[in-house]
Amino acid sequence: QVQLVESGGGLVQAGGSLRLSCAASGRTFSSYAMGWFRQAPGKERYFVAAIIKTGRSTYYADSAKDRFTISRDNAKNTVYLQMNSLKPEDTAVYYCAAHRDVVALRYMNRGEYWGQGPQVTVSS
Repeated sequence: QVQLVESGGGLVQAGGSLRLSCAASGRTFSSYAMGWFRQAPGKERYFVAAIIKTGRSTYYADSAKDRFTISRDNAKNTVYLQMNSLKPEDTAVYYCAAHRDVVALRYMNRGEYWGQGPQVTVSS
């Protein structure tokens, strides 16, 4: 069992930055690829970014490329999402997820474990 606890959400003006953190319990964090997803009101949950177990490869949705950076610190059991140049359309609940296979995160929107989802609101 893996528990994911996110932090770092909030309200920011357009053009600003936020960093989300997702801390995982347990000693098997490095066995999981990690991903970030987001869900706006009335919309489905969409993939944002993913990172493989070692952190050496990352994947991004087109909307996140060049603005968001996913990273992980396996010694701290934590994955991060640095979000820069935020836009009002980035407003959503953001979820981190863990899966042993990054393909499931990246292409199937599937996670074995999910965080609770902090709200990110970007004002214009």
